[in-house]
Amino acid sequence: MAPFTVLVTDDDQDIRDGIEIYLKNEGYQVLKAANGLEAIELLETHEVHVIILDIMMPKLDGISATFKIREQRNIPIIMLSAKAEDSDKIHGLSVGADDYVTKPFHPMELVARVKSQLRRYVTLGTYQDKAQRIEIDGLVLDSESKEVTLHGDSIKLTPIEFKITELLMANAGRVFSINDIYERVWNEPAYNAENIVAVHIRKIREKIETDPKNPRYLKVVWGVGYKIEK
Repeated sequence: MAPFTVLVTDDDQDIRDGIEIYLKNEGYQVLKAANGLEAIELLETHEVHVIILDIMMPKLDGISATFKIREQRNIPIIMLSAKAEDSDKIHGLSVGADDYVTKPFHPMELVARVKSQLRRYVTLGTYQDKAQRIEIDGLVLDSESKEVTLHGDSIKLTPIEFKITELLMANAGRVFSINDIYERVWNEPAYNAENIVAVHIRKIREKIETDPKNPRYLKVVWGVGYKIEK
């Protein structure tokens, strides 16, 4: 199997080169870009499996680049930022990022995050016994093709949004707490997970619900968690 390719995007050459060394030591191929525009250009000509994307960059910042990437691609995106506030993390996740790493960081932590994204979206996935196709009242999820449709219309979900939807649809009617969702989807212990999960739930509702304020599918059970109605 060909090695996976990681696109490292940061306007600081030392950071790009440092990340490249650690990723190559783990067997990954590495592409590098100095800003969002260069990253998008590389995506047009190369197959990329994970994107590492700094927020503060010239020409096209990470937030704007994520918007553009998400218009066509569901490649996992790990955002880098010097801002450590929860509000900054939530904003990054809300525009379509899958993970958020605060500078300064240990390179091996970033490598571990890359491995986690690859396990989740490039390999066979976490739920080996799940049905390949799940349908609930016109909402259809195909685990093999990673596609979701609503009454025949394609719904573009980010990888994290897809995994949350897959978890809830595969267990329709079952209520999952915020910590349950986080631990099953992110595959790590839940810590301050409430805002992070809530952001992704809100984005999923905006995409699959005709009226997100009165959802047909993704419902909250107050004080308990979330479920997808059978």
